[in-house]
Amino acid sequence: MTTYARRTLLLTLSAAAVAGTLAAASPAARAQAPGASGPALAWGPCADPGLPRQECAELPVPLDYRDPDGPQLTLAVSRVRSDRPAARRGTLLVIPGGPGGSGVARLVAKGKALEKEMAGAYDLVSFDPRGTGGSPKAGCGLDAGDRQLVTQRSWPGPDGGITENIARSRRIAEACARHGGAVLSSMSTANEVRDIDRLRRALGEEKLSAWGASYGTYAGAVYAQKYPQHTDRWVLDSNDDPDPSRVGRGWLANMAVGAEDRFPDFAAWAADPAREGEGLRLAEHPGDVRPLMLALAAKLDRAPKESGTKGIPLTGNLLRQALQNALQSDDHFPSFARLVRQAQDPAARPVLPDALAGPLPDDQAAVMMATVCNDVRWPASVAAYRRAAAVDRARHPLTAGMPANVTPCAFWKDAPVQKPTRITADGPSNILMLQNRRDPYSPYAGALKLRQALGDRARMVTLDHGGHEAYLGNGTACGDRAVTAFLTTGRRPERDAYCAD
Repeated sequence: MTTYARRTLLLTLSAAAVAGTLAAASPAARAQAPGASGPALAWGPCADPGLPRQECAELPVPLDYRDPDGPQLTLAVSRVRSDRPAARRGTLLVIPGGPGGSGVARLVAKGKALEKEMAGAYDLVSFDPRGTGGSPKAGCGLDAGDRQLVTQRSWPGPDGGITENIARSRRIAEACARHGGAVLSSMSTANEVRDIDRLRRALGEEKLSAWGASYGTYAGAVYAQKYPQHTDRWVLDSNDDPDPSRVGRGWLANMAVGAEDRFPDFAAWAADPAREGEGLRLAEHPGDVRPLMLALAAKLDRAPKESGTKGIPLTGNLLRQALQNALQSDDHFPSFARLVRQAQDPAARPVLPDALAGPLPDDQAAVMMATVCNDVRWPASVAAYRRAAAVDRARHPLTAGMPANVTPCAFWKDAPVQKPTRITADGPSNILMLQNRRDPYSPYAGALKLRQALGDRARMVTLDHGGHEAYLGNGTACGDRAVTAFLTTGRRPERDAYCAD
């Protein structure tokens, strides 16, 4: 039995309303599930269903697991039950990425494809972690300027200076301490993992199978470490480095390497003669695309260009952030190339991507920081961040020092309530890792660290492909077959494998 819950600090609940995306569950329905120590789920129609047969419920979880009968939060949960009872073998949990991703939304986005692949083998279930979607949220009361994605990411100034980043990081950390309350303080990987086990018990399942992507691979790995006896077939897709001393900080730093790994895919696409007819060919040779991008970003550093969004000019850093977003999927290449073309045209007002054209909602900005800031203490030395950002800027010009720069976590007021979990090889050998060789956000180098930590518990299938979140998305047919076979039949490669198709 884990001692995690006994080490959590007692928190005081500040009321948080659950968003109206789910049908309400009555207090009477929160009875004990047969044979389980957690509350049962009262399934009902979803307020806004996105899938046939989709049901919704609310899962009560303790705000503080040291006081399990104390103040509760209710998490949004959704499922699509197997339509082939004879084929059903259990429940497949979809663990969202982020931190800050909605599992309910991901289930809607991937549900039809996943149903087809699973052929009735599972009930498909997901949830909104604390702070996301239909679960309780908390905000920091941030000004709009501090909620832009391009300011949430700590891009150094045009000269490489980080003075503005330091001031903003202090300001955000102080605002979150003043306004975030107990809900914000409770957002952590440790609590997400406890919430997952509470969900398992509410479902009446002795074991869960799971598909975790991006940050969901870390949450999934921690769950498998803390509750190995409750894991069935476990898929980790687009994997993060589990180094317990660098949780969050290491993931951010690795994005510099990920961008370098991935950029040649975009360069090849942007120099392809097929782009000529689309007006999106940026250079004659792939090797010319990188210097073009660096020169354009530097030009916009010196002279930002008025965009089609009032009050938000196209700066060098906004262009760099747009590139980071575009590297996630080949599907984003055309819109980014169009932005580059517009930036080059003196008469054009560039059309900014939606993600960069306005501020994030306050609660979304808060949850993106809270989990990684609460998980582990980040270094506080401003001088060290100055040095690190300068070195990283010179070494990886595409990301210009952002991945090594200071963040609000350096000044976070709440100390972590416990040490992060160290991932080890202890436990059943029932994990399949799926990894694109050129992932810009969860790069291959970091995935190898998780693979090493898991030892014989895991096998890894590496795909000769670029992009993030591979299964049923930015991967390959070979990778999809490997995951589907594992989840539906239990068949897993005897050793690590490489997919070229």
